[in-house]
Amino acid sequence: MQLTWNGHSNFLLQQDGVSFRIDPFFEGNPCAPTDCDLSEKVDAVLVTHDHGDHVGQSIEICKETGAPLVGVFDTVNKLIEQGLPQGQGIGMNIGGSVELAGVQIQMVQAMHSTASGVAAGYILTFPNGFCIYHAGDTGIFSSMQLFSFFHNIQVALLPIGGHFTMGPRQAAFACKMLGCRKVVPMHWGTFPILEQDTDNFARQLKDAAPDTELISMTPGSTVTLNK
Repeated sequence: MQLTWNGHSNFLLQQDGVSFRIDPFFEGNPCAPTDCDLSEKVDAVLVTHDHGDHVGQSIEICKETGAPLVGVFDTVNKLIEQGLPQGQGIGMNIGGSVELAGVQIQMVQAMHSTASGVAAGYILTFPNGFCIYHAGDTGIFSSMQLFSFFHNIQVALLPIGGHFTMGPRQAAFACKMLGCRKVVPMHWGTFPILEQDTDNFARQLKDAAPDTELISMTPGSTVTLNK
């Protein structure tokens, strides 16, 4: 699994020729690299909720590549009204799942505001069993513990910025509930109001979930992850 972080909650996941973009916020994102090719083929774009710093360039990417867009049913309808080709929208809801390019995508709960539908996260299970959880924007909630019952989460992508989402201490405890082997912190450093580094999260993680490995990425970087 190759994981590229483009700042904020914007990730590119690639494995065995399959690729997904999640919350592709580029324009207006001060941490996003400026040389990303948004016309590059992807198998799907996943949107966690309808705030502009998460929808980002989803519609443009889908138009350019022909990729389907996965999101909450009401949010997908809203994006269709904004120009997403209707045949490319895959509306789901919490607890639902869809298979795209051999990858099982389950939509799960997130605790956050949104103007349409509800906010969501995604748990993706690739054909070789690699399982990755993108939490979207969320506070901590006790049902995260159930995710570890249904899924063997290798990597969790968790917000740590505070103010709009959970902060470092809550995110560290979320790792304990999820039982994830690795964690990549996101939604930090983008704007002054957010946590500006991962140092506090690293300290909190040692206390709350010492068996979870911290992968602290810089915007634009790519890491290779193993099961």
